[in-house]
Parts: sequence; C-alpha cells; structure tokens
Amino acid sequence: MGFMRAMVLSAPGQPLRLEERPVPAPGPGERLLKVHACGLCRTDLHVVDGELPRPALPLVPGHQVVGRDVATGRRVGVPWLGGSCGSCGYCASGRENLCPDAAFTGYSRDGGFAEYVVADARFCFPLPEGYPDLQAAPLLCAGLIGYRAFRFADDARRLGLYGFGAAAHILAQVAAHEGRTVFAFTKPGDRRAQDFARRLGAAWAGDAGDVPPEPLDAALIFAPAGELVPLALRDVVPGGTVVCAGIHMSDIPSFPYRLLWGERTLRSVANLTREDGVRFLDLAPRVPVRTEVVPYRLEQANEALAALREGRVDGAIVIVP
Repeated sequence: MGFMRAMVLSAPGQPLRLEERPVPAPGPGERLLKVHACGLCRTDLHVVDGELPRPALPLVPGHQVVGRDVATGRRVGVPWLGGSCGSCGYCASGRENLCPDAAFTGYSRDGGFAEYVVADARFCFPLPEGYPDLQAAPLLCAGLIGYRAFRFADDARRLGLYGFGAAAHILAQVAAHEGRTVFAFTKPGDRRAQDFARRLGAAWAGDAGDVPPEPLDAALIFAPAGELVPLALRDVVPGGTVVCAGIHMSDIPSFPYRLLWGERTLRSVANLTREDGVRFLDLAPRVPVRTEVVPYRLEQANEALAALREGRVDGAIVIVP
C-alpha cells in the first residue's frame, strides 16, 4: 500500500522521530486501520520517558486510536489492551487484563502515532455515534481505565479525584450524572485545573494535601504520585476505598497503620477488559460525556508530550495525523 508517516521512539528518554515507513500489512485476525486521531495519555509519557520497562523498540507509541478499517470502512477504537492469549486462567475468568501474555498498544506493539496501524480485531471497539474522532479518542483509555477504577469505588457517594487530567475530567461527568459528589485534588496552587474541575461539576476543588470539607467514601488516584496514597487514606471514612488508577506510580512512602485500619481498602487497577469497553462506551453517550481536547499534528507529538509533562493542558491531548 505504499508508505506512511509515523512518530517513532528509538530509545527511552529520546525525542520521537518522524519517519516514513511502509504501511503495515495485517496478519490473520488483524485489521489495518487508517488513523484519524490518537489520544495522548500519561502512560505514553511513561513509555517515552523510560519509566516502564522493556518497550518493543523501535516503537510507535499511542494507544487511544480512532480509525477506519481499510477493508470494511467501519470506524473503530483501539485501546491500551491490544490482545490477550484467550486461554489462560485469567482470560477464562474474565480477567484478561491480567493475562501474562497480553499485548499492549503503543508498548509491545506499534500504536497510533502514525497514519496507519494494525490492530487485533478482537480488541477493536465500535464507537458510539455523536462523538467526532477527536472527542472519541480520550474515551479509549482515560475513559475506559478511568471507568474501571470508578467501578471499584462501588456506590461511594462522596468521591475524591486526585489529579484532574484526562481521566478525571471524564469521570467527574459520570459521577455527577449518577448523583455523586466530587471533590477534586490538583497540584498545589493549580487554580486553572481547580476552576476546570468546578466547571465540570466538582462540588469542591483544592490542593492535594488539603483536607476536603467532607470525608470521602472513596478516592481515585490518577496522578502518578505515591505520596498521595497516605493522604487519600487519611481522607476516606472507615470502610472506604482508595484506588490507584495509573499504570505507573512513584514509590508509596511508609505510613502509620491507623490510616489503613478501620477496614479501609487500598487497591490498584491494571489495564482494562473488553467488558469495561462495552459498558463504558454504552454509558458515555447517555451521560453524555463531553471530552475537552487540545489537538496537535502528528509531527508535533514531542511538543504535545512536553505540554502533558508540564501540566499545561486542561482535559486531553489528541494527536491528529
């Protein structure tokens, strides 16, 4: 099919390089997609910055892919979980997110910072109508993995969101739709992010470390900062839950047992399942979730990474080939 442009990571910590590559050929059970948009996620930043081990270099990052199936013309989305073995105990019990042979888009296989991408047909989601390509892209990780974390909060009525970026700006809308009260925590002094949270329905927004005006029933930590864990445990009621929702986090400092005591639960979220995708993509248009995005051209991917790294964007960044 000729050639395409792609942004390629050759070594951790190095800028992505714009390359011309042959358009990849799909194998059995795969689809070739023409990429229309690809969301930029903090996990992409962890991959590029070398904070996740052993990426499949050279690598095309990007795992919130919206594209058209070249063979059928159908619009689909490709998430972080790009494949699983389908036969291990985890897959057989509905926990394919823990499969030891799982493949990950933009990490163990090339992702969507390119004009074309090949994806496992089993892990391509039909996208709801009413979402333009740019607005659909953040649903595929910020939305899906954020929603998995949200489900682990069970029926918590007072919900703390630590780190108000792409995932939290989606989950705040879902929580408000369900009548929950949202408390947003941002980097100290980040008044812009706090105002953004309040515009999306947060009842209160303040600095991470501030004590919220009411105790929390659950807390979701999206920022990759381990020091937030003791703070969140401090702020949840006995019997409450703290969910670490990122794929990478700095070390959690030691904390007194009294913060965990009282049958509080501390847990992590790993990846997503296709069931998460089906459930969230059915829910999103009924809320309706409205994603706020800042687009960057494909060749501006390094500028986009810098903007995310420095916290200069409200909502989500989307790369457009």
